[in-house]
Parts: sequence; structure tokens; C-alpha cells
Amino acid sequence: MDESAPLAGLTRQQRLEYLRRRMAAVPARGEAADGREGAGGERVLPVPGPLAALLPRGGLTRGSVVALSGATSLLLGLLASVTSDGGHAAVIGFPRLGLLAAAEMGAELRRLAFVPNPGPDPVEVAAVLLDGMDLVVLGLGGVSVPPSRARAVVARARSKQSTLIVTGGEWGGAEVRLEARVRGYDGVGCGPEAGRGRLRSVRLAVRAQGRSFQSRTACLDVRSTRGRVEWVPEAVAFAPETVAR
Repeated sequence: MDESAPLAGLTRQQRLEYLRRRMAAVPARGEAADGREGAGGERVLPVPGPLAALLPRGGLTRGSVVALSGATSLLLGLLASVTSDGGHAAVIGFPRLGLLAAAEMGAELRRLAFVPNPGPDPVEVAAVLLDGMDLVVLGLGGVSVPPSRARAVVARARSKQSTLIVTGGEWGGAEVRLEARVRGYDGVGCGPEAGRGRLRSVRLAVRAQGRSFQSRTACLDVRSTRGRVEWVPEAVAFAPETVAR
């Protein structure tokens, strides 16, 4: 659902009241997403299969903040994993997010709320949406969030047991940082055929690093087969790595 149109022209207080009403109307969190336990016993949100090896608990810890950068395929894969598992997610500040690509990865679009144009204070919108969503994705648009405000939002995410992904700006204190870089493509012609043909797969290098674990890098393919997308692992390196830029 796209929440931008109803928010247009509303005052700050009206926007917040509208979002709170919408959160109250969101169905109870899916049992699959809510009840999944990670390796350490904490509740986690699912991730695409090959990425589980990068994360100590095998998923995104509920109540945590994750900083994400790089290729959009990673974000779409995370949204698909959570919503296909019964969870609800909100995406704030991404007016050009590829819904078709998300659906091909298995995303349940009816469990996704979109706020492409959140107004002057997207952080406040995210804080409200943490009340009813399993996952909230916040595009910062290049903004640096002050530490005091970031701590307040982190506390809210923890109390609501919702996971917040931040991208496109500066956010200190994230528990995990994920970076995805494109290593190449398959299916696009070379030489005289360069740029022609159907893209069959994207080769990614994904790096995870956090406060409590060593940096890890996975190389994998995101392949399109008969209208569906699958994540195929190549290798995981449990050592400090530099992802090629």
C-alpha cells in the first residue's frame, strides 16, 4: 500500500495521527516471522538463504538497527524474505523502488507499506511505523541523524521488537552493517551485442560486519528463472575482506 497520497497536505500532527491509525489496523504479526529463533535464542527476521551464514544468529535480530549500503538487490531480498514469511514491512523514502523485482524475489506486496515521500521528517515517520511493523526500511536521503535522536529510535525499535534498516545517510551505533556490491552480470551480450539480451543473473559480494562479530563476506548470484529469483551461494569468507568498489 502507498501511504504518500493520504499524507499529502496534512500537518505534522495529522500525519502522525494518520499513521498511528494505520498501524492499529495492521493485522497481528505473522507467527512465522514473530516466532523464528536465531542461533543465540533471540528472535530474528529471516534473510535470503545464503546470507544467513554471514550473520551470527542466522537472521536480522528483532529490535536491532542495521545499516545497509550498495546494490538494491540486497534490500529487495530482505523485504521478500520477511514478507513471504508472514511479516509486515514498511519502506520510507524510496520513490523508485522496484516493486516488480521485489515480487519476483517472492515479496508479498500486500504486506508492504510504502511511504515514498514522507515529508520533512522521515525519521519521525519511521518511529511511528515501528509500532506495527516487523521491519521498517528508512531511506535517509543523505541526512546525518544526530546520536541523541538515533538512540531514541533504537530504544523504540528494541521495545517494539521491530527491526530498522537505515540506508543512504549517516546513522551511528548500528548493530550490523551490510554492504552489497555488484561483481558482474550474466545474460547481457558482449561485443556487438553489448547491452542486448535478457539479464539472467547479478553477481554480488555482500559484506557483513558488526559490533560483536568479525567481518564476513559472501559471494553469490541472484538468478532469475521463469519469473522467479533465487539466491545461489558461491563462497563465504570468515575474515576481514574489502568488497571491490
